[in-house]
Amino acid sequence: MSAWHSMLRAHASVVRRLEAELLAEHGLSLPAYEVLSHLSEVPDRSLRMTELSEAALLSPSGVTRLVDKLQRDGLVRRRRCAADARVIYCELTDAGMARLVTAYPTHLRGVREHMVDKLDRDDLRGVADSMAKLADPTACAEDTQSEAAS
Repeated sequence: MSAWHSMLRAHASVVRRLEAELLAEHGLSLPAYEVLSHLSEVPDRSLRMTELSEAALLSPSGVTRLVDKLQRDGLVRRRRCAADARVIYCELTDAGMARLVTAYPTHLRGVREHMVDKLDRDDLRGVADSMAKLADPTACAEDTQSEAAS
């Protein structure tokens, strides 16, 4: 339970500070930054709303509300799929890309300051390896199977 509580406290602390910096310097929440970032990394700078929800780790209703706000701010736009009108894409606008580009140094600085600089290389490797196992439960099963085989 100690590890669990430490992970929760660390996550909340880092996220709170990153969010405060992005809001103060760019008027962007951390989830808004994440949505813009995910859209910037894909071809055509657009994703289906369901894909965006998964990528940004938001519920479908949460991503809908956030995209509503980002669309009002001119940072994204929605468009229907020509082949299937039920499918809606969220697309990063030029204004959204510009906002992301200006916010990126703040986010990078925050991640570095609030996490990377506080850990040494071995700590970072351990965090990355441990969190990857938690994010992908099959990795733990594969590790256990390979250990049992040796």
